[in-house]
Amino acid sequence: MRTTATDLVGIDVPIFAFSHCRDVVAAVTNAGGLGVLGAVAHTPEQLDIDLAWIEQEVKGRPYGVDLLVPEKFAGSESGGLDREALGDLLPAGHREWLDGLLDRYGIPPLPADTPTGGRSSGVGGMRVDPKSMAPLLDVLFAHETRLVASALGPPPPHFIERAHGAGIPVAALAGSVEHAVRHQAAGADLVVAQGTEAGGHTGQIATMVLVPEVVDAVGPLPVLAAGGIGRGRQLAAGMALGADGVWCGSVWLTTEEAETNPAVKEKFLRAGLGDTVRSRSMTGKPARMLRSPWTEEWESADGPGTLPMPLQPMLVGEAQARINRVAGTPGTPANDLATYFVGQIVGSASMSSVRPTRRVVHEMVEEFVEAVERLTRFVES
Repeated sequence: MRTTATDLVGIDVPIFAFSHCRDVVAAVTNAGGLGVLGAVAHTPEQLDIDLAWIEQEVKGRPYGVDLLVPEKFAGSESGGLDREALGDLLPAGHREWLDGLLDRYGIPPLPADTPTGGRSSGVGGMRVDPKSMAPLLDVLFAHETRLVASALGPPPPHFIERAHGAGIPVAALAGSVEHAVRHQAAGADLVVAQGTEAGGHTGQIATMVLVPEVVDAVGPLPVLAAGGIGRGRQLAAGMALGADGVWCGSVWLTTEEAETNPAVKEKFLRAGLGDTVRSRSMTGKPARMLRSPWTEEWESADGPGTLPMPLQPMLVGEAQARINRVAGTPGTPANDLATYFVGQIVGSASMSSVRPTRRVVHEMVEEFVEAVERLTRFVES
């Protein structure tokens, strides 16, 4: 299955898999696709460990790394503030409201010896400003990364220049045609046209509408279809719309290798197609996640309103850790609150059971072939 996108990074099947879990990244790469590690919550030390581990597992096969490099964030006018200075910007009223929410749901505090940092630190450990991003970039470019992705806004010039200087192509995610054109002008080598069905940060335009418009706007630059894609028929649809492959994230959250919180994974397995919502409650930017009392409380009339990135993830990081630590029992307040980023395919067959990542890739390819053969019969008749 050769396309411009597969040739760009040297893979066998046009499946680009975003995951915060290094095991999923390695499994997809070893199955012929491109695993892409979401590293926004990593410390430089943990990123170095994870990339070395991935490279040992994939034995020279290509993988990628995704970072959030937004144009605008709190402190951006001064080039970014350190975490202590950013913490001083958190309004007391927001802290008090969040403490009250946790008290109402009976969420206990974290034990004093709870570790912080690393890839398990979640939204509270997000690094999005230049001051905290620079060490991550140093680690990234010291490894054998074959693709780097910028998930928020056009890739900054320093990001593009450093990647291209190292011979590494740059991908950028776009939720609109305008964003895609800006990515192309900035020097991106690959545009991910992400429809509103996607999990995480996403816009309001559906994949079916967005992808062909982006393809027409930035061609011959290769485009990946994203949003609501987790099986072979959807891969075939993306290719039919003009894409050179697909970018998938949610489908890996219920795989055997995924490090998804067990309580949240179980909620994903039980969820329906309408059980997601775009909410600013985790990061300060609209991101699709599982609907829960957590998202509803932030939208209530009594809510304080969300803060800009990275203040919102700093505000809620410890709260999320407290919730997830005790969310394992269904029917408890903590379990009710628990949520995570996920797309609208959460209620589909592609996420209704726990399967090995490699099997998910192979089933996508097999169903893709069946879909293409079915369409070919229509042409032949």
